[in-house]
Amino acid sequence: MDKKDVTRDHLIELLRQHSLVPGEVTLSSGATASYYVDVRRTIMQPAGLTAAGKLIAIHATALDCSAVGGPVMAAIPLACAAIAVPEGRGLNGFFVRKERKEHGLQRWVEGAAKPGDRVLVVEDTVTTGGSTVSAIERIRDEGFEIAGVLSVVDRLAGGAEKIAEAAGAPYEALTTIDDLYPDRPDK
Repeated sequence: MDKKDVTRDHLIELLRQHSLVPGEVTLSSGATASYYVDVRRTIMQPAGLTAAGKLIAIHATALDCSAVGGPVMAAIPLACAAIAVPEGRGLNGFFVRKERKEHGLQRWVEGAAKPGDRVLVVEDTVTTGGSTVSAIERIRDEGFEIAGVLSVVDRLAGGAEKIAEAAGAPYEALTTIDDLYPDRPDK
């Protein structure tokens, strides 16, 4: 078992402990589910931040990316994690706004990445893929080259296919709901 596998196993355990919340919830898509996955509960702790950062940085480096980022809120801690670990040396971070600022540079994409950069788009949780697809469209419109898309958790609800198609690049997940909650009621 290599270092990447050990780190992934550790991340899965942390996500089970801190991010998996059984119970009825309404998702951002409007659909209801019998559980919620709040990745930020894990990522906003040192062990979770470090584990996710290492895995994201390894992935970005393998794709020869110079920057990591994605939709505002979800991508901010993930990009910061990736650029802060030793494996992320040389990477820059960015995020995509939901609305363009009316002042300043009026950019959709903020941070240290610049048009022309080869980027890895990151997302915390993927269900239908809507917010990720919107961010991908903005990233492409701003002149970035999308090398791939990576989520921390894929709920296996159809978002992966939409994301890969929108990105025109591979989509992967560090973990899936099957890793976190194999006996869930909706399986």
